[in-house]
Amino acid sequence: MVYKMNFHVNGGCRHNGQGHGAMGAAAAVWNGRRVHTHRTLMLPSLSSYDLEPINQRAELTAVIMALLWALERYEQLDGRPRARVRIYSDSRYAVDCMTTWVWKWASNGWLNARGREVANRDLIEQASMLDDQVRELGSLRYVWIPRTRTSLLTDIATRRWTRWRDPPEIMQ
Repeated sequence: MVYKMNFHVNGGCRHNGQGHGAMGAAAAVWNGRRVHTHRTLMLPSLSSYDLEPINQRAELTAVIMALLWALERYEQLDGRPRARVRIYSDSRYAVDCMTTWVWKWASNGWLNARGREVANRDLIEQASMLDDQVRELGSLRYVWIPRTRTSLLTDIATRRWTRWRDPPEIMQ
């Protein structure tokens, strides 16, 4: 038996590239026709971390949310079927990080093609560790999709980001 989990993820930031920008990430369980359930995460302003780029960090955080959620859902099962996890994202950066670049960066000391330290290494390493755990349960695939296919998730996240005034927390 195969237990299928399909996640759509999205991340973004208002005032991208400016330290005071509000960031958020969202993940949704998708049943093929509609969002079954979703989670959003509000992220602190990067001015407190002094890190760039903002949108990319939000997109990677959304991938991490989906990986954690897949592990959580699997642990709640009665049996131990083989898992088949798909993560759909409109971020080529996030998909390429997880499918191509992470292996190259890990083998060359986390330097990019220009010989500089890889941006967002902390999130990429965390996602890679979770990726390994999910793959132990079965299969995992990252799929790039056009932005138009994430519009519902973007709308859900935007409503949450607009209301966000408190410290970061996962909202359901």
